[in-house]
Parts: sequence; structure tokens; C-alpha cells
Amino acid sequence: MKHFFTILGGMGTIATESYVRLINHRVKINKDQDYLNYILVNDAEIPDRTAYIKDHTKENFFFALKDDVEKQSLLKPDFFVMPCNTAHYFYHDLAALTEVPFLNMMDIAIHTFLEKFPNEKKIGLIATEGSIYDRLYEKSIEKVGREVEFGGSEIQPMVTDLIYHNIKEKGVVNKELYHRILQKMHDEYGCNVILLGCTELSLAQEKAPDHPYNVIDPQSILADVTIELALKIRNGMEVDKAVSKYLYQD
Repeated sequence: MKHFFTILGGMGTIATESYVRLINHRVKINKDQDYLNYILVNDAEIPDRTAYIKDHTKENFFFALKDDVEKQSLLKPDFFVMPCNTAHYFYHDLAALTEVPFLNMMDIAIHTFLEKFPNEKKIGLIATEGSIYDRLYEKSIEKVGREVEFGGSEIQPMVTDLIYHNIKEKGVVNKELYHRILQKMHDEYGCNVILLGCTELSLAQEKAPDHPYNVIDPQSILADVTIELALKIRNGMEVDKAVSKYLYQD
């Protein structure tokens, strides 16, 4: 197979399925051969990311991802994508394992926010407890001169309920809960834009987009970038040149 990319997925599987569905349905096709070439590594046994980030006595999820990156690198994909925000806790360690370009979904999402909403000084952030705890999004957003709003103490339990008790445990999206979270972030905490810092939240956005609020959806953005890069490379652009636009400097 020529010119393929590797998806490091399974975190969780339903969210990965959403990402794959996006790239399959958004690419313009007239025949089977117009779809993208990719290898999906749906490693569903990767330990819980939030559990380890909050408590290092829990099983470290790095080693499972390390194994996936090293094995896939032998196949020489054009680039890696990892549609899991929380797993970006180890992004730099994983990227250092390979010479294959490794897209950073978090960086791409933040720069998209700057491009789409240049006058917004604040962005709401809803995510797993792990992503909030490790402060990666918070630090990256503050680094580009914007303020982060997490909402009040009632927000995180609602977000955790939506991510874990609905989507991860039951495989369903609670539309009303998702919309209520967005409404509270907008109405009560002044967030004109809300970043969905978990791919389960991206799934909620895919399934329940009928709301009036501005969201930055990293998984959706990554899907569009994936399509763009895969098609440029297929049409003859050098890999390094194609991906350079999205490999932001720290």
C-alpha cells in the first residue's frame, strides 16, 4: 500500500470510530479508490489515561503506545495521528520514538481557534479530569496569549458523567446533558467559544450538533487536516513539505 497514514486509536474505541467515520465521509469520492489509505491501530487495551495522569501508581499507558508507535514505524507510514486528547500527555515522548511526522491534535486545535476567532480573548475548556489535571491545554492556550475558563465546580462532574458514564460505559450520547454543559459555559461563564478537549466530546458534537454555541472540536479539525495532507501526498507533494504547516514549534 502506497502513501498511507497510521491512526493510533482505541482511546476509546467509539471515539476512534467517530474519527474514522469523519475521514471516510468527508473525503470526496467517485469510486472506491478515492478513499484514503490508512492503518487503524485500535488498541483498546491501552490503560486509562486519566487514571495514570492523576495517580502514577496506576498502570502507565505510555508503554502500550510506545509499542504501537515502534511497530507501526517499521511500516513507514507518511504520518501518525492520535485522536485522543488526554494521550497527548506523552506526545513529545512518543514523537521522539520515530522519524515519522506525528501530528499534535492539541496544537492544531489551538491554532485553529486563533485563526477562526482572532478577537476572542477567552476560551472555555471542557475535557477529561486528566486533561484538566495535566494542564497541557491550559498552558498551550495561555502561551498564545488567551485565557482559559473551566467554569464552576459543577461543570467537571457533568462532563465526566457525559464522557464516562454515558459514552464510554454505555456507548450513547446524552444530548441534553451535552447541550446543558455548553449552555452553562456560555451563559454563566461567558464563553463565546468552547474547546472540546476529549474525543468523546467530539463524538457528542458529531451526534448532537444542533445547538447555537461555537465549539472548537479537535477531532473534527484533525479529520480535515488528515484528509488535506493525505491527498496532497497522494498527488505528489513531499511528505515533509505537506506536514510542515501543522508541525508547530514549541
